[in-house]
Order: sequence, then C-alpha cells, then structure tokens
Amino acid sequence: MIRIILILTFLIAMNSLQAKVIEVCSSCSVKTIKEGIRQAADYDVVLVKKGTYREYNIEVRKRLIIRSQGRAVIDALTKGHVFQVFSDRVTIEGFHFKNVAHSYTKEYAAVLLFKSNHFKVLNNSFEKIFFGILVEKSKNGYIKGNTIRGIARDEAGSGNGIHLWHCENILVENNKISGMRDGIYLEFVEKSRILKNTSENNIRYGLHFMFSNDDEYHYNTFNNNGAGVAVMFSKRINMTKNLFYNNWGPSSYGVLLKEIYDARIEENIFRENTTGIYLEGSTRVDYKSNDFIKNGWAVKVVGSSYTNIFKNNNFLHNSFDVSYNSKINDNKFEGNYWSSYTGYDLNRDGIGDVPFRPVKLFSYVVNKTPETIVLLRSLFVDIINFSERVSPVFTPDDLSDEQPLMKPVK
Repeated sequence: MIRIILILTFLIAMNSLQAKVIEVCSSCSVKTIKEGIRQAADYDVVLVKKGTYREYNIEVRKRLIIRSQGRAVIDALTKGHVFQVFSDRVTIEGFHFKNVAHSYTKEYAAVLLFKSNHFKVLNNSFEKIFFGILVEKSKNGYIKGNTIRGIARDEAGSGNGIHLWHCENILVENNKISGMRDGIYLEFVEKSRILKNTSENNIRYGLHFMFSNDDEYHYNTFNNNGAGVAVMFSKRINMTKNLFYNNWGPSSYGVLLKEIYDARIEENIFRENTTGIYLEGSTRVDYKSNDFIKNGWAVKVVGSSYTNIFKNNNFLHNSFDVSYNSKINDNKFEGNYWSSYTGYDLNRDGIGDVPFRPVKLFSYVVNKTPETIVLLRSLFVDIINFSERVSPVFTPDDLSDEQPLMKPVK
C-alpha cells in the first residue's frame, strides 16, 4: 500500500514538473479563457492577464489552475454561469466576476462546481450575481478570501453567496458576503468548517444550514441580516467564538435552533438582537460562556427542548433573559451571571445566596399577547413579576439558577 502511494505521489510530481503555463490576453496568441482551457492539459496553469473578458458557460473538465494576473474581469453578460467545473483538483483564483444570469427556475452561479474533489476557490470578488459559489456533490474543497456583494431585493429573485449541497469536508474561510438571499447556505453537508467569515446585510439569513451533521462554525460575524442565523435538523454542531448582532425584526434571531441535537454553543456573543437564541425542539445542547447583551429576548424556549445546559453565561441588560411557553422544564441553568439579579452574597464566595428565577411572568403575557410589550417599563409589570417570583403559577417553578454569579464571567 505504501509503495502504491509513493508511486502516485511521484507521478503527480512528474506531472507538475511537466505542466505548462498558457497565457490569455488581448495581445496573446490565446485571446479567450475558453480557448486557453481547450489547449490546456491536466495540471497546466491557465494564466489570465488583466483585462475584461466577456465570456460565459466556461466548462472545465480537466485538472487545472485557472489564475488571474491583475484581477481580470469576467463579464457573463447576464447570459449564464461563468465557470462550470466538472473535474477534480481545479483552482480558480483572483478573478472579478459580474453580470451572472438571473432565473426563477435555474441556479446560475459565477462558479459552479459539480462532483469536484480537492478544489480551491480563492481570493475572487463578485458583483451583480445570482449565486456566487455553488458547490454540489463535492468533497475536500477550500473556499477562502472571496468577497461577494449582491443586490438582492426579494427572496424569490435572489440567490446565495456560498451555497453547498450534498458536500463533505469543505473549508469556508475568511470570506465576506453581503446583499444576498442567504450569505452562507448548507444542506446535507458533513464534516465541514466555517471559519472567520463575515456575513451581513443579507435579506434572509447570514447563515442557513439544514440536515448537516458534524460541522463546526468558529470566529464568524453575522450582522444585520433579515432573520439572523438558522440552524435546523442537524446533529453534533459546534459553534464557538462567533458574533451575532444587530438582527432586528418580528422574525429575527441571533440564532434560530430547530431540532438540533448534541451540539455545543460556547463563547459566542449575542448582542442587540430581537432574540439572541430561539430554541424549538433542540435537545442535549451545551450553552456555555456566551454573552447575551441588550437583546429583546436573550433566550426564548418554545416547546420540546430538553436536557440543555446553560452554564457560565453572562445575561446583560436584556429586556427578557429567558422566555418559556410551558410550565414543564427539563433544562438546567447553573452558575450564570444575571445583570437583573438583586440578591446578596454574605459569605463573599462570588455566588448569590438566594436562587435567581430568570423567567418573568410578563414574558409569558407578551408571548400570549404581543401588544402588551408597550407596558414593559410600567409599575404594573414590576408588581406582577414580583408576585410570580414569590409564588410561581404560570412559569416553570423549577426553573431557577441555584448558583447565580455576583460578577460577570470573563
């Protein structure tokens, strides 16, 4: 087996040594990208020099490096895709894409990869596009350093910035996406990582993924997206050190979790969202060391969410820290800091001497009758919240933090 691997490595190295560079420019012998690809053999480099190339539906069925020198512009004239990749080991790097075709029935993309393994899409920029990077049934890919700016106006007539479907082991890193329907969309995507991306000002979700297991999301920023971030029907998800902020609206969330199991959500910041985290049917999720700052609702729990643990989180100046629509509770709140906690610490061990009940009666009232939110700062509301805290009737009587912290978690 080792001998076979060594032979394959040697053959790939020999191919690399024999690879040639095909230059494409207006004054070169090869004047179009399509012609450069037609002349190329596997492992060749197609070097596209600075200029504007009015080409579309450029098919790639060879193992090539297609690289721009000086940010070459490819204008698809709103007639189709730009690149359509159907082979392994393809690199597309350094281009500026614009004017991809729009359709209500077909997903036109600046870069389409289908059944492509070991691909790279690096340091490109996109404008006036339908879909930016569309990847289907592919593995072992790297999407890094791209800037995607769309002009989406409605959901039906717009596409996604980075769209992965039925993929595995994809790294999406350090991309900037704005003005699309969804910034990053994943469906049936396994064992992939989403790192250090900025997704903002998209009309629906900054990040939207469904039916995708064993994925990781770290150091991303999701800002001012129409409905925030949606995480649905997935297992074993790790989301750490992300920033979710400024997602406002009647259906906006920092993160919407629907039927998520065995996940880890740690060290994230949820700041100034209508709802920081919205849970529905999500079980065995650890929420640790997160900051919930100035949200309408920090955490809103809606039905069938069990065995979740909230520990060492900071709840700072939210209108409602925790909202429940049921009297049944199987979730644990332990060792969190609550800015609205008014207890005392006589033995000075850093833990409050009386438990804190984070669910207010008024949050129950607002869930039933949203118009009552106008009474939020009234004396009447303070009175009913106090009475419910003393003798719980409508809120879960066993939902309390028995060890509330006196100082925020650093």
